[in-house]
Amino acid sequence: MNSKYNILTLVIVLLLLANCKEGTTTQITNSNDYNAYLNISKNETLERAKKNEMFWSQKLEQTPNQYPYKGKLATTYSNYFSATGQVEYLKKAEDYLRELNDNTKYNNASYLKSLAYNYISQHKFKDALLHLTKAELIAEDLQETRKMLFDVHLELGNYEMAHTYLNTFENFSDFDYLIRLSKWSDHKGDLVAAIKYMEKALTIAETSNLAPLKQWSYTNIADFYGHAGNIQKSYDHYLKALALDPNDAYAKKGIAWIVYSYEDNPQEALRILDAVTDSYFAPDYFLLKAEIAEYLGNEILKKEQLALYDNAMQNESYGDMYNKYNVLLHVEANTTIEKAISIAKTEVRNRPTPQSYDLLAWAHFNNGNLEEALHIVDHHIINKTFEPETLYHVAEIYKAAGNYEDVTPLKEELLASTFELGPLMKAKILNL
Repeated sequence: MNSKYNILTLVIVLLLLANCKEGTTTQITNSNDYNAYLNISKNETLERAKKNEMFWSQKLEQTPNQYPYKGKLATTYSNYFSATGQVEYLKKAEDYLRELNDNTKYNNASYLKSLAYNYISQHKFKDALLHLTKAELIAEDLQETRKMLFDVHLELGNYEMAHTYLNTFENFSDFDYLIRLSKWSDHKGDLVAAIKYMEKALTIAETSNLAPLKQWSYTNIADFYGHAGNIQKSYDHYLKALALDPNDAYAKKGIAWIVYSYEDNPQEALRILDAVTDSYFAPDYFLLKAEIAEYLGNEILKKEQLALYDNAMQNESYGDMYNKYNVLLHVEANTTIEKAISIAKTEVRNRPTPQSYDLLAWAHFNNGNLEEALHIVDHHIINKTFEPETLYHVAEIYKAAGNYEDVTPLKEELLASTFELGPLMKAKILNL
């Protein structure tokens, strides 16, 4: 079994065991560092979006034949979505982009790629691939198209195609290439290389001094540092992201996770997340708060947050964006596992990756279909992904099947991932 962390696995496990013996963890966060970002009354991204919406709407109304204005409005609504997490804005952007492509008879590579990017955000990867294939045939700004094709093929589990496209734009001085090489390295289970290439990309972003590139780089490398157990660097880079954009919900979520999973301070984590969800409405934040509530033993808060998530899922605009979470929730409910299997099958059709097959295997396993779960694991999951949550599911399935020799190395790897998986999972891992 290849280890996601290679040599780091043993080191981190030893450090983890040492911490367990001592019963303490180093204090990383300080509320004075981030308190100023928790109650921001001004959202510059949102204010710019409102001004742009008014400006471009008026321009389009005055000259409706100027269809490029629709592209401007699509960008505006995409910015709304980034600032609020409200899916309606993403769908409005899609509407304008579809109209724009209708106007140009799907013969403008830039507009095709913009629509593909929107579809990626909606997890409509096959639709994105369709439009990127058209853009590739048009051959305008071909390198950018190939970069996006790498992204989509990786998301779809077409790994050979993804690697082929990655090689077409190889350039170790190019930010876009380095972040994709980092992503590819992570997919292959080489976290050390993934961090190395992301650090090189970050250097380019900081040298260019382009705020969007720096913002994206800080949060992504913070994630990688967290996976590698370097919590201090992870925290520092989330703070750097907030210094650039005080409204960055993802960076605040990252800090909340450190406070919860590493420092065992769930109440403070909830305080941070409460401030975020006052103005940012992505449904997965409700699930995180429900998880922390469960850890606290607060069933009332857990039910409240799950109800908020369920209410959000009534909005059909989310489509298949939250299939993963929905499968896991139906499995946990135990009374709706057939629904979990159905959703997992949809996800496999949409996106036949090892992670999607994991959802199907986990649903079958919890429905008592051990043989089917084992078949899926052996043919579609094992040695094809290094995601800790997936590996935990595999370990439980192997344990139930009596394959204890296969459980042991998985357990060692999972012990190195307890920060990533969270406190609720730690006891389950130790019980493998």
